Parts: sequence; C-alpha cells; structure tokens
Amino acid sequence: MSFFKGPNANNIENWVCVLEGSTDLEIRMAKNYLSNLKIPSNILSKRDSAISLNVSEMAMVYLYVPREFEKKARKALADLEEKNSDFNPDFDNGA
Repeated sequence: MSFFKGPNANNIENWVCVLEGSTDLEIRMAKNYLSNLKIPSNILSKRDSAISLNVSEMAMVYLYVPREFEKKARKALADLEEKNSDFNPDFDNGA
C-alpha cells in the first residue's frame, strides 16, 4: 500500500459507507446517534491531522456500518436530519 493511497469509500468488505462529510463533528454526532440505537458504526477519516485541511478528498470523513445494518442506519440518519435542522452533512450516500 502506497503512503498516499488509502481505502476508497464503499470498498471495505462487509461494511457500507452511509454518510460522508468534511467535518468530524457531524460524523461523530451521527455515530453517537446510531450507537444510542444499538447500530454499530466506525469512522474512517482521511483528514490530515497535522494540518487544518478542509477541502477535497483529502479531508473527507466517512461513517460505515456493517452491511446488515445499512437500511436501519440510513433510516435513522434520515430521521435525525428531519428532526434536527442543524444536522446537515455535506453528502449523504443515497438516503
């Protein structure tokens, strides 16, 4: 694996990317919400913590759930966005 080449979204076996954003806060909020609903999730951050980069693919943060929880997670995140107007991730993968 090359130093600058990392995993691509939706390319992790048995896990599905359900949310993408350019800020950690929104993705962490979504992860905590899913955790409260007993939906397991993991965050993959491509952000370089050494510099404050907040643009392009080098700054993206992804939220993954196991494939069997995808529908439940997408529904929960859609409900969260509907109930909380402050929750507005940059990109929602197909909800």
